[in-house]
Formats: sequence, structure tokens, C-alpha cells
Amino acid sequence: MRKSFLAILSLILVLGLLAACTNKEEAGQEDKKEKGGATTIRIVMKDDNSSNPVSEKYYDAIEKGLLEDENIKVNFELVDLPQGNYAEKLNLLLNSGDIPDMIYFQGGDQAMADQGLLEDLRPYIKESKYLKDIVHPFNEKRLENYPYLLWIKPLAPKVPVIRGDWFNKMETSKALMENPTVDNYYAFFKELVKKQPGGDKPKYAITVAGDIAEIDYMFDMAFGIDKTWLQKEDGSYEYARVSKQQKEKLEFYNKLYKEGLLDPQYLTKQWDTKEKAFFDGEAAIIPGTAGKVIDIYEGKMLQVSGEEASLVMLPPAKGEYQGFGATDVTKESRGIAVSANSENKELVFKILDYMASPEGQMIDRFGFEGDHYNVVDGKLQLTDKYYSEWFARFWEPADYTPATPVDETTPLLSETAEKSLQSAEEYYAEDNSFIIPEEYVANWDAMQNLYMEFTTDIITGKRPISDFDKFVKEWNEAGGEQITELANKNLR
Repeated sequence: MRKSFLAILSLILVLGLLAACTNKEEAGQEDKKEKGGATTIRIVMKDDNSSNPVSEKYYDAIEKGLLEDENIKVNFELVDLPQGNYAEKLNLLLNSGDIPDMIYFQGGDQAMADQGLLEDLRPYIKESKYLKDIVHPFNEKRLENYPYLLWIKPLAPKVPVIRGDWFNKMETSKALMENPTVDNYYAFFKELVKKQPGGDKPKYAITVAGDIAEIDYMFDMAFGIDKTWLQKEDGSYEYARVSKQQKEKLEFYNKLYKEGLLDPQYLTKQWDTKEKAFFDGEAAIIPGTAGKVIDIYEGKMLQVSGEEASLVMLPPAKGEYQGFGATDVTKESRGIAVSANSENKELVFKILDYMASPEGQMIDRFGFEGDHYNVVDGKLQLTDKYYSEWFARFWEPADYTPATPVDETTPLLSETAEKSLQSAEEYYAEDNSFIIPEEYVANWDAMQNLYMEFTTDIITGKRPISDFDKFVKEWNEAGGEQITELANKNLR
């Protein structure tokens, strides 16, 4: 009896295992059927990779949305890049001959465009269903000059922010906000470090990531640098970085560095270590990209230091001019491109167009229900997780009204982030830069490297400011004379 029972039990187990395997195989075949009818689109994006569960969930949501809303079957394949400088790693990938269908560039795109490897997006935009209605005027100008990159975002200069509890303790705060001259900024910086409102912190007034580009947004126009090419009294143009205005600004930066107001380790800072110094209280002020980045900074600061630390945006320095710098309309400095060699160019653009639709915008702007928002009484209530981590991978049109309204108690952007975008619009001015022709690119790159090396040496005190004339001479000899002649032909 016992042997018979064991035999029957063994048979039941075997049959159960066979049934489970059959079901699993059938489920796998069903999955293959679903994937089988889909076109694989390879995509490389700076902040997304195949090992990130949020990235996987996000692109799965787009796949589902495309199928339900547009009857388009796609399967996204995220192309991973090694850790390190994104532009450099992307360049290595593309030069190896591995060119994804959809590519996010943050530099390095022009060499690919010059080889005919990027698709002209203008015909697609003209025939688009949604994109043509959200392109900003400055996007249109950039596309006419350089039709290979698309990046529909609000104007986003780097704007300086400081935690509110420190700002409110400063005696110089009022004067700075009412009249943000370079002298008043200097006094504010001095008081920040002297008072040390965080106990033994901040160690310095401001930090930036690696070079002076971020701090230039604050001070360039105050020193009279309102365009890339400055017009002199005789009507001719000179490059702003070799002007007397630049010399005066570098002298000011050297003073900040020498007195410990500018982070002495700014040269080695990356974006993450810059932000860490801010949230740890080592640096009082950091420049951040207007809009959503400021929102993320706000969310993180509130988590770390409480409600009193809510961020305050500081104004651009005021002098000969005031603003966060002129807007370059020659081309997008970053953005999404479509491979000219892709077999699925039309489909890739349909995806880009879908991300501008009401349904695509819901996915892109708000993230995942239950994580980044909840629907309560017919309105979207955004969560702390939304403010601290979510960002739109694709488009952020200026005039956006979501299909489901956002609850007034959890606005799409914080007050500080909204103010940063309004300030960008308020101080908008077009630049007069132009795309450097291919035959001058190598010289231009060498000249920019010379400029970076010299400015670093001046700011850190390795060379005296009196060496500025030597730098101008070296810059002209490296190709500056020819490009200045070209600028005067183009701008007159």
C-alpha cells in the first residue's frame, strides 16, 4: 500500500512539473508573439541604462502607450555606455560604427552631422501631429541653422540658489536683492563665509563644476560681456574672451579664489560632487539649470535640512548689462538626433512626436502613478519622490496644460523653480555667435583649450593678470586672427 501511494504521489509531482513547464513555455511563446510583432528601436540616453529599473519601467510605459494610443508596436533596446564623460563615451561608441536609431547628444554631434550620419528633422517636424505646435521660436531658429538636433525645453541658463535659512540671516541679503551689483555680490559672499551660519560651514560662498562656465552665467553681462562677439567703438567685432571686459572679470574671479570665496577645489568638481558640497553645507551657493533641476535641488534640500532651508534664487549680477547671458541660436547645445542610417527613421520620429502628445506628456512629465503622483478627486497630487527625482527625458513645452489637472497644493514646479524660468524669459537676449566652419574647427578647439588653460592659471594665481596681453597674442596666433576676420564678415 505504502509503495503504491508513493508511486501515485511521484506521478502527480511529475505531471505537475510537466504542466508547469508547459505553461511557462506557452507563456514564453506568447511573450515572443507580442515582441515578435514589434520593431526594435535602439536608443542611447545619458541618464538611462538597461540595469536601471526606473529606466526599464519608463520605456515599458512608452511601449504600452504607443500601442494603446497609436497602434504602434515597438520594443526599446537601451544602449549602455561605460561610466565617465558621456560625450566622450558616446563618441567612442559612434566612431566604432555602432549607431543607435535614436541618440541623445550632449556635445560631439557636429562631427557626426558633417559626415551625413544625422537626419534632417525639419521635414518630419513640418508633417508632425504634435511637435510642430510646441516648438519654441528659438528652437525654430536653431533648426534652420542646424536641423539635426531637437530639444524642446524652456530657456534654461544656470541660475544661482542658496538655502533660505542662511539667506535670511545675512545682513547683506536685502542690498543684494535690491541692487545686485558686483560689489554687493562680493559683500554678500564675504559675509556668508565670515558668519558661517551653519556652525563651521559653509567653507566657501560658491562652488561650480570644473570650470568657470557656470559662474559666468552670473557675472558675464555685469562686466559687459553680453554677446560672444563684442562690437568695439570703431564698429569692428572682437571675441569676448579676449576683451578688456574679460580681463576685468578674471581679476574679480581671482579675488574670489584668493580669499576663499570660490571653492578652491572647483577644478576637480563634477556635477555630483558639486551638488554634494551644496547639500552637505560646504558651499552656500551653486548654479543650477533653471526649471526642473532647481526643483530637484529644492526637494533634496528640504529632505536634508528641513522646511526653513527652502531655496532662494539669486539675481544675475548687475553692471553694464544684466542677465544670465545671451541665448545661442546657432544650434542646440544638446538634444535628440535620429540616425540617417536607421532603417526605422519614420518610426523613430513618430515616437518623438508621440512624446509631445497629451498621453506621451503624461508619461514623460509625471512618472508613475503611486510613486510620483496619485490621482485624488480627479486631480494629480505630486509626491515628494516626484520633486526629488523625476525629470522629463523628452519635451517640456512652455505652455503645457495636462489633461488631468494638477492639484494646487502640489504644483508642477516649486515657486523657486518657476521663478528661475520666469527670470530666464525676462532676461532673454539673442547671441550673435555663428557655427564655426569645418576648416576652422581644429584651430577653434585649440584656441578654446588655450583659453581654458589660461583662465584657470589666472584664477588660481599661477599667472598674474598682467599676462592677459600675452594670452591674447597666443590666442590670435593659434587662429584667432582668421576667425575674427570671419566674424567681421559674418556680422556686418
